[in-house]
Amino acid sequence: MSARRQRNEDTLADAATPEAELVAAARQGSEMAVRELVRRLNPRLFRVARGIVASDAEAEEVVQETYLSAFAKLDGFRDEARFTTWITRIAINTARMRLRRDRPKEAYDTVSEGDTSQILAFPGQGGEAPETAVARAQIRGFVEAAVAGLPPDLRLTFLLRETEGLSIAAIAHQLQISPVTVKTRLFRARRRLRAALEKQVRGGFEAIFPFDGQRCADMADRVVSGLKAKGRL
Repeated sequence: MSARRQRNEDTLADAATPEAELVAAARQGSEMAVRELVRRLNPRLFRVARGIVASDAEAEEVVQETYLSAFAKLDGFRDEARFTTWITRIAINTARMRLRRDRPKEAYDTVSEGDTSQILAFPGQGGEAPETAVARAQIRGFVEAAVAGLPPDLRLTFLLRETEGLSIAAIAHQLQISPVTVKTRLFRARRRLRAALEKQVRGGFEAIFPFDGQRCADMADRVVSGLKAKGRL
């Protein structure tokens, strides 16, 4: 690899590199661009997948399949849309197809409309005391178990709102449902969680279902290997 190309590749690993530039480089077969996109997208895609399927292992498989599918058909991605939005939709569809394949007769709860405000409020992390941070770490497993126990349609909507911070309109667009349905699902999810969490949770939801560190690096390695095997890199 030439020194100039190496400098260009190194630039792609910069966190400030625009997403569109990374996508363009990935189209040209840049391994570094693929790895950086995977690093950035892992947390969201894992949480989206985990919002639908029943285990971390299944969610990892969904995320890997999502990357391989998305990068294999980058030529079909229209640049007027955000890549993050496009690949999130692929993840949702991939997870749902897996769920239908594995659990074809699974039933989902129906929900009714209600006011979602003041159902289950959690203060932010700003300025929290050390003991609060420790408590948050200790209860994360409990929170994850409670969220994992929600029906998939409620769980996914809840995670998109509480961990990814998407707006009602953005969630409606991603899931192709009405904003009213989004609000309804949030209301029902929060009502189901309130009894279990309101006396124990002292922090937010952004720490649950993490996907970072070695798991993140391993995912990038698997995606790159898969793309090379298919002649995409």
